[in-house]
Amino acid sequence: MQDGSASPLSPEAPSSPAASEVSVDVRGPDADIVSTHVLVPEEQVQKLRELARRTRIHQSEYLREAVEDLLGKYGRGAPKEEGQS
Repeated sequence: MQDGSASPLSPEAPSSPAASEVSVDVRGPDADIVSTHVLVPEEQVQKLRELARRTRIHQSEYLREAVEDLLGKYGRGAPKEEGQS
């Protein structure tokens, strides 16, 4: 177990002997995701928190989906694949 002094995402994190045998990208699929700060009404926060708890889907996943939907709605989202409406 690590002593907690290094983040598992930092390159200085100590490695175990088994870690040298397997190549693992510790950054994961969300490496290009950045943190942002928004102010949201308390009622919406409570509803989102409850939805996330009930469905076991992270609040951040719901928020990313909402941003993607808004960007698509206003024509700035990722291009839709042919056949999608």
